[in-house]
Amino acid sequence: MDLNIRPRRLRSSQGIRDLVRETNLTAADFVKPLFVVNGQNIRDEIPSMPANYHLSLDNLEAEVQRLVELGIKAVILFGLPEYKDAEGSSAWQQDGIVQQAVKGLKKKFPELLVITDLCLCQYTDHGHCGILEAGKIKNDATLERLAKVALSHAEAGADLIAPSDMMDGRVAKIRQVLDQNGFKEVGIMAYSAKYHSAFYGPFRDAAHSAPGEGDRSSYQMDAANSDEALREMELDIAEGADIIMVKPALSYLDIIKQASDNFKLPVAAYNVSGEYAMVKAAAEKGWLDEKSVALEILTSIKRAGADIIITYWADSAAGWLKE
Repeated sequence: MDLNIRPRRLRSSQGIRDLVRETNLTAADFVKPLFVVNGQNIRDEIPSMPANYHLSLDNLEAEVQRLVELGIKAVILFGLPEYKDAEGSSAWQQDGIVQQAVKGLKKKFPELLVITDLCLCQYTDHGHCGILEAGKIKNDATLERLAKVALSHAEAGADLIAPSDMMDGRVAKIRQVLDQNGFKEVGIMAYSAKYHSAFYGPFRDAAHSAPGEGDRSSYQMDAANSDEALREMELDIAEGADIIMVKPALSYLDIIKQASDNFKLPVAAYNVSGEYAMVKAAAEKGWLDEKSVALEILTSIKRAGADIIITYWADSAAGWLKE
């Protein structure tokens, strides 16, 4: 061993560690998910996702003002509608909850990047992400509805549309409808590799979107597959996606890495509700230090290759990074 080779020299003080650090988190890396509901004066904490809230429109502005002051530059909106039906028709109403939220935010915060999640699961009475017939999802019929929702989001002022349904061909259909209606500048952030995951449990509580029967394994990806993820990404890119996403993040760091290595588009990763909630629960019991673990998780996601991190820790992490 050559005793002149001492890697520990570059770890000997906080100053040198900061100087040579390979992966650096900033608030600009984060997208904060927000859950918008009808009504007034609502700021109800989501029990399974502490420090995240159901927000009525009158409280949404104050919440976003707080995020902007922390350095958060982007939010992704999820809406909880007043009514649900078999096809999710409340999702594309011009005065729908998401559409109202987008209009209000873009008026008040024109520089804020407003992303809208595009799916039907919160809006259908059966809780699935598309049109259901005889217990099966009808892919092509679902595309028509998704395109209507995407157009209504674009008309409201959304900067990015984020389809999360995992229907085949939805990026191409959305891109076609947006372009035909004069929204060529509105981007698509595709949930390209969205896995059928047990980590979504708290989100379904937050979005009131659990399927009434069955599960989503026929359209979300099998957790055992990685080559399939690359094929899904290739298809979405060919169809016109501007950003590709991997969801969940923590158990799929290898997929994030492959996405980053194989494609030249920006890669987003969704640090999902279960990943957040399990750390929160352990921290409340004193088993883990939330700040240290959360920043370590977020760093690992960025280190794996994510350019964008959607996380429920966005505001907390932005504050911690200022300390």
